[in-house]
Amino acid sequence: MAALRYAGLDDTDSEDELPPGWEERTTKDGWVYYANHTEEKTQWEHPKTGKRKRVAGDLPYGWEQETDENGQVFFVDHINKRTTYLDPRLAFTVDDNPTKPTTRQRYDGSTTAMEILQGRDFTGKVVVVTGANSGIGFETAKSFALHGAHVILACRNMARASEAVSRILGEWKTKYHPPPEKCRIKIFD
Repeated sequence: MAALRYAGLDDTDSEDELPPGWEERTTKDGWVYYANHTEEKTQWEHPKTGKRKRVAGDLPYGWEQETDENGQVFFVDHINKRTTYLDPRLAFTVDDNPTKPTTRQRYDGSTTAMEILQGRDFTGKVVVVTGANSGIGFETAKSFALHGAHVILACRNMARASEAVSRILGEWKTKYHPPPEKCRIKIFD
């Protein structure tokens, strides 16, 4: 950023303006990438905005895409009878930043297992929970069971494990009348 400020480019009108030494290029299938001639590296993200782009639509009327003997793509403008290595569609790029599922969320000590699993379906999945007869293990086992998982309680005390299963099934009965068949809990000592 200091180099951009020194060059007077940190405060340009266009956020898409490339820093000195950078060039915008496209792949054969329309993805935009950026070449840093200073460091001799390429990257998919715009060096200032961090956005990924792709070209939108077909080539303009009268244009054709060709490949030279080195395998590099170039473009032929049949109307003006000229060639260029710059894709004429670069002026019409669209942002391509797919929204990724937020797998890394911020949780703290007061976050419950139910909040962490909210919106997820574990139907048909098998989950083994150790220490599931009390505390964090119990809450985790209950949360997975309520989200459809087949839960295996790995506990040292069979009596307390059976009590935990009864409490989890009781939770099912309070939330769902009658409890769904997909709630399966097994105890292993």
